[in-house]
Amino acid sequence: MVKNTWPDSSGYYGKYGGKFVPETLMSALSELESAYAEALADAEFQQQFNQLCKDYIGRPTPLYYAVQLTAKSGGATILLKREDLAHTGAHKINNALGQGLLAKRMGKTRIIAETGAGQHGVAVATVCAMLGLECIVYMGEEDIKRQAPNVTRMELTGAEVRPVTSGSKTLKDAINEAIRDWVSNVRTTHYLLGSVVGPHPYPMIVRDFQSIIGRESKEQVLAVYKRLPDYLVACVGGGSNSIGLFHPFYDDKDVKFIGVEAGGEGLESGKHSATLATGKAGVLHGTKSYLMEDEHGQIKETHSIAPGLDYPGVGPEHSFYKDSGRATYVTVDDKQALEGFRLLCDTEGIIPALESAHAIYYAAKMAKGLGQEILIIVNLSGRGDKDLDIVTKALGMGK
Repeated sequence: MVKNTWPDSSGYYGKYGGKFVPETLMSALSELESAYAEALADAEFQQQFNQLCKDYIGRPTPLYYAVQLTAKSGGATILLKREDLAHTGAHKINNALGQGLLAKRMGKTRIIAETGAGQHGVAVATVCAMLGLECIVYMGEEDIKRQAPNVTRMELTGAEVRPVTSGSKTLKDAINEAIRDWVSNVRTTHYLLGSVVGPHPYPMIVRDFQSIIGRESKEQVLAVYKRLPDYLVACVGGGSNSIGLFHPFYDDKDVKFIGVEAGGEGLESGKHSATLATGKAGVLHGTKSYLMEDEHGQIKETHSIAPGLDYPGVGPEHSFYKDSGRATYVTVDDKQALEGFRLLCDTEGIIPALESAHAIYYAAKMAKGLGQEILIIVNLSGRGDKDLDIVTKALGMGK
């Protein structure tokens, strides 16, 4: 595990983070925090997690030199961290496995989770099947329509998928329902939160389990290129894949972090999910962070062609990185993400998740203005099987 630079003892990253939850959940969060601290100090737990990362997830995932993408971009060298090759097809399995083992250690028999794009739900369902735990996944009705293949995968691995029909019927509302369930069933249930959001200690726990991405990337790039990369690029919704890549490089000040948010139909349209680009500090889902709200303090509805980025908040560590200048956050709109999707398909024969396609587009565009000696690592956070229906409709294919 990565040694914690942040949060502080109260769960804050600068002025962001904390625990803003009903009193009924405070004891559950304290129990989780204590159990996690004990697990970190337990060599047997660490060995079990690392062994399953290898044998079950298939780690380490490759750091792949994208030769044709680099040539097409005409500039910097682009390396892809291939999280799409992890079991279940995305980075989400890293955290699901870690928290699943932690829940088992705590004696919890029932797991609940939220999902947007479905990749976290699939990862949780998969881990629960392997560990023999009951699994309920909350998913917005709109996302169920958009990500039908992942719903089938969850059900095949024994999960109960509960549709959420409130609000925008997307990820935000799925989290709301999962929290309601947890309040009612806290004694037997562990809420396996899928991103670096929510009350402390969740942003820390998820980051630590996902930091295997950055640790591997650092070892791999040093082994081949004998130096660190110049840029790290990753998409940002809640922010787990990007923090997982960024955090192990935090103290390497010459390595620049670029987080790519969902610009949707354009920032001026209001139909986007660019929280860090357009939001302000507030409290959502138990943590203080940047979020998107209207003039009355109500959470705005968001939009992205990528369901996993369709969220009006972001992790508190990302908010801290933004304010401190450690990371730069940019936006890529739906049309550009589709260009990134096609670009990777055409140049490398790799079908990326639409979430990852945001990062691919930006990295390829950025590479044009840089020399070939510059190294860019892009986190290819997931594969695009789940998005084929969305893409074929958006591009007018299959007619």
